Amino acid sequence: MRVLGIDPGLTRCGVGIVDVAPDRRATLVHVGVIRTSPDTRLEQRIHAIAVGVRAALDEHRPDAVALERVFAQHNLSTVMGVAQASGVVLALAAERELRVGLHTPSEVKAAVTGYGAAEKAQVGTMVARVLRLDEIPKPADAADALALALCHAWSGQAVASASGSAAAASGSGTADGLTPAQRAWRDAEKRTARTDPRSAAPSRLGAPTRKATR
Repeated sequence: MRVLGIDPGLTRCGVGIVDVAPDRRATLVHVGVIRTSPDTRLEQRIHAIAVGVRAALDEHRPDAVALERVFAQHNLSTVMGVAQASGVVLALAAERELRVGLHTPSEVKAAVTGYGAAEKAQVGTMVARVLRLDEIPKPADAADALALALCHAWSGQAVASASGSAAAASGSGTADGLTPAQRAWRDAEKRTARTDPRSAAPSRLGAPTRKATR
């Protein structure tokens, strides 16, 4: 399964794409950051983000999209920027009939590090470890986008997102709404759940599940 993760923002919008096998092993496909200047008019910044995300969608053709869920912050301008960038991603995904999984920062941190209050540095370290990278993707927005993609792929939303998108796009789904590949993924997820009730993805990759502390 190929998942596009987006860490939304106006100044820096992280873009990360991973391929994840049914055994949860993940491989980096693409990572980058779309940057816009605060000195540029808002409509131009939104357009630049749209162009960058569209290019990633067209080139890499993900099966699903993972997006950080907008949550309240004290800085209203930051919230607005995140919401505006998120709207762009949602619209582009809808054009391609891709379902979008929304994940909170704590969900992502827990999925990648085993600890929902992990620091950004810990998330970056685990992303590099899971993807077998020589160094942590920078800036942090890039690592966060990859973490979102991993979180989505390892979650129960992944099969639903991919199956709904494939059925809508090609009509090739079977009676249960899944293609053979997606059914294999679902069955692998069930086997994992039976053997590991918590389905702790990092532990299956040799990473600690609750080692990180503030």
